Amino acid sequence: MSLGPGRKRLSSSRLAILAEGAFGVETAKTASSAVRYQPERVSSVIDSRFADSTVGEALGFGGDIPIVATFAEALATEPRPEALLVGIAPQGGQLPEAWRAVLETALEEGLDIISGLHFFLCDDPELAALADRHGCTLFDLRKPPPDLPVGAGRAMETDAFRVLTVGTDCNTGKMTVSLELQRALRARGVRAGFAATGQTGILIAGTGIAVDAVVSDFISGAAERLTLEAARGEDGEGVDIVLVEGQGSLMHPGYSGVTHGLLHGTLPQAMILTWMPSRPRIYGGNHSWVVLPELDEVIRRYEDALAWACPDVPGRVIGVSLATYDIGEDEARAAVRHAREVTGLPATDPIRFGTAPLADAILHARDSHRRFATPT
Repeated sequence: MSLGPGRKRLSSSRLAILAEGAFGVETAKTASSAVRYQPERVSSVIDSRFADSTVGEALGFGGDIPIVATFAEALATEPRPEALLVGIAPQGGQLPEAWRAVLETALEEGLDIISGLHFFLCDDPELAALADRHGCTLFDLRKPPPDLPVGAGRAMETDAFRVLTVGTDCNTGKMTVSLELQRALRARGVRAGFAATGQTGILIAGTGIAVDAVVSDFISGAAERLTLEAARGEDGEGVDIVLVEGQGSLMHPGYSGVTHGLLHGTLPQAMILTWMPSRPRIYGGNHSWVVLPELDEVIRRYEDALAWACPDVPGRVIGVSLATYDIGEDEARAAVRHAREVTGLPATDPIRFGTAPLADAILHARDSHRRFATPT
């Protein structure tokens, strides 16, 4: 469905999150990100494995949000939830059959449903009929708009400095570092916009396009549209920097296509590379045969993929963002040092050690670009 009329409800409604058997940072990215960035909205999380504990105990962040065993318990939580969020986005994006009954009950209780699955709830006759009967809305975060263009390089028309996050692999923190950098730059008085390109980013921002659900011919056009919209700013007054949430990875045999589309639709003037040091191979059993190259080689491949489209001022990788939540403090600091030594670039884990090196790098790159672009 279109997110326009329902944007306020999408971005502000009180949530119960369904994550049965899967609640965790990697296994339920949508759920854990909602907890990290909008904890005030989350009424409860449903996962019977952690029942009677809190989100903070399960994840290490999120505070005292309760984890319950059943939807009935979630519904009884005060204040009462207004929407049920499907908190996972598994490979293939299908609705677990065991969850259908929960969704039906939620609609019967008058709750909207928010889903980032590739399976579109609004296309399911039974769920759509229930939603209509009870006056509820089905928000399919991944459903793309019908009028996307083919990319035509229009991102270069904006005056905003364009930064795209790219990854060594999927699920390495591209959305996280984008949001953290937006927060950090705004704290410095910089007008920074965020372009959401995935279901979780759309949930948080209230708008966006999930580019992995877009027909391949139009991925770059979707990225182009998002970049232009983010550059205009929420108030229409324009922003100074646009942070575009990356997807997939050029290194990933399954998802490299969406990454190419983002590169060529956004035409970024700078890139931030995300890396998970504990992962020497591509994430997921289906692709574990792919050994990831060293960081400097990954950077070369991203810059080569972009250079032909921007021959005058090709975008460069200007920093490395690490995800180190699954390793100890000493190992994390060693990984940051390794990234700096191998690439010669600023590096940090934005959650563990802060964003300052990457925010500094973006501002320096923006200022350098302006000096280069301004005739003398």
